[in-house]
Amino acid sequence: MSQYPHQPLDQLRDIHRMMERTSKFIGLSGLSGVGAGIFALIGAIMAHWYLVAGGLDGYGPSLRYWPNQPHPWGWSPLTFYILDAGFVLAGALTSGIYFTTRRAHRKGQAIWDALTQRLLLHLAIPLVTGGIFCLALFFHGYLGLVGPATLIFYGLALVNGSKFTLQDVYYLGLCEIALGCIGVFFIGWGLLLWAIGFGALHIVYGIMMYLKYEQGT
Repeated sequence: MSQYPHQPLDQLRDIHRMMERTSKFIGLSGLSGVGAGIFALIGAIMAHWYLVAGGLDGYGPSLRYWPNQPHPWGWSPLTFYILDAGFVLAGALTSGIYFTTRRAHRKGQAIWDALTQRLLLHLAIPLVTGGIFCLALFFHGYLGLVGPATLIFYGLALVNGSKFTLQDVYYLGLCEIALGCIGVFFIGWGLLLWAIGFGALHIVYGIMMYLKYEQGT
């Protein structure tokens, strides 16, 4: 009898892991999701304060809204939301790059290869399209639809890119799309849904991913 009865099974598992590494980007850190969620919540709180200071309710503007008087903060809605979105995006990207690069280095994996480039391309197509669409909404003054639109296009980007990474990303994308679809019918709750989608869901997702794939590694 062979002294290594499980060797063929171990070899098959090694082959499976190797094929997974070459076909899917599995180095994304759950902590990057937590970081992105925290920055998104900060951005949502800043937007809430901006709306309240401008005399609106704390949840979101009407479907079509351009103020007739200057905002007390001295920033137009377009200027403020671009700065706010830039802050959230910069924070999310910084935390994502830091934690993912750190995890890849620990596991001895390449962070920039053909697989990563394909993943980013499939993420970028819906994101760029959604960004242009949201700029058009800003241009025409439909601020109330911007939040739901960002959720929908971001969810589409996650679904589109999930084929190159973990299946969990696919389900996160579906949740983002669902929240965005709800938001287009309940305009006044757009900011709250945005905070749930980009903030709370990212934090919950990140913690689950960390516990599932990274804890103890």
